[in-house]
Amino acid sequence: MENPDQFISWFRSVAPYIHRFHGKTFVIAFPGDLVMAGKLPVLAHDLSLLHAMGIKIVIVHGSRPQVAEQLELRNASCNFYKGIRITDPAALECAKEAAGEIRLDIEAAFSQGLPNTPMAHAAIRIISGNFITASPVGVIDGVDLQLTGRVRRIAHETIEPILNAEAIVLLSPLGFSQTGEAFNLTMEDVAVNAAIALHAEKLIFLTESPVMKDQAGEDIRELSSHQAEAVLQAGFLPEQQAFNLRYAISASKAGVPRVHTVPFEMDGAVLLELFTHDGVGTMVSYENLESLREATVQDVGGILQLIEPFEESGVLVKRGRELLEREIGNFSVIEHDGVIFGCAALYPFSAEKMAEMACLIVSPDAQKQGDGERILRHMENRARAQGFNKLFILTTQTAHWFLNRGFVYASVDELPKDRQRMYNWQRKSLVLIKKL
Repeated sequence: MENPDQFISWFRSVAPYIHRFHGKTFVIAFPGDLVMAGKLPVLAHDLSLLHAMGIKIVIVHGSRPQVAEQLELRNASCNFYKGIRITDPAALECAKEAAGEIRLDIEAAFSQGLPNTPMAHAAIRIISGNFITASPVGVIDGVDLQLTGRVRRIAHETIEPILNAEAIVLLSPLGFSQTGEAFNLTMEDVAVNAAIALHAEKLIFLTESPVMKDQAGEDIRELSSHQAEAVLQAGFLPEQQAFNLRYAISASKAGVPRVHTVPFEMDGAVLLELFTHDGVGTMVSYENLESLREATVQDVGGILQLIEPFEESGVLVKRGRELLEREIGNFSVIEHDGVIFGCAALYPFSAEKMAEMACLIVSPDAQKQGDGERILRHMENRARAQGFNKLFILTTQTAHWFLNRGFVYASVDELPKDRQRMYNWQRKSLVLIKKL
């Protein structure tokens, strides 16, 4: 291995996600375009990895290009209204054929026990069935959508035991009424209703569209459902992205904690979205996932995991768990999606109306995102609220970062008396002070 340290750092960084996701249900939806683009075998490998981690997987596939292809072969028309197919009897027959073909392709992809791949020695079972009860959409704005339907119910009580038995459930965009009629559904409608019914932790849409961008051309990585509604109302998203975002908002408001839209053209897009700090797509949640707050004793483990590499490299003085538990009230943390990515501590010296900020750390995976400055501002405000008029830090390697943010060099003699007595002359840390 060329760089074992890099591997260890990466493995430690993904460990919290693996722990968090174990036993959770993910609904992963993709359009027929992904199959036509030849991306299905790689996606099957990646989903097999998630399955091996103990994640319960529900797959929902689309079939629009396959249906269009079948209609063209039959010289039949292909009509849409507001992005939804108008399904006449000929289109329904094509939808049935396309769903059957794609189902077989998916089953074959998960049956590849290829050596030297994530599928090696895998024995993953794909279960599909009549799990969707549907009803006709009917007439909208005077347009009869005929055999196009909407989901009425997902048979979660049947699906959940299958997931608990470590099989993957496959849902096609077809549903059946209680009288036996078949209806063509949208993949998005099926995926949203499945995620809601199964109390899924995540709903992931793999799309042919690139990552969403704001009006300034910057990538949109994360939105609350309220922010997402504002983006829709602004009207600058391309039609397909707006269509996807409407369903993401619907799922989020109905209680799905995280909804992701991810471009399938990127190799390993699902893994990158799930196991990196910023991901590669756009995530919608009911509330903003990032919070900067004072720490609690429940955060001790996350803080220790964050600071351990910096202690080993000598950037930080080692702190044991017991010391950290005693001092946890001094700490603030910044977390994202339940994982702590930054911290700092504030130690008061009331007699001199000064406070020391220590242990300001941001995970390497989250650096250059402005989190360090956010923590610094938070600690400055915390110090002001406690009546301190000066904030000081001791550092061996990051002096210039603090100098650029209003700190100035000082001597050990300018520290509070109690802190002077604790100064480590072997480390010879630089002293910097900032007036608040």
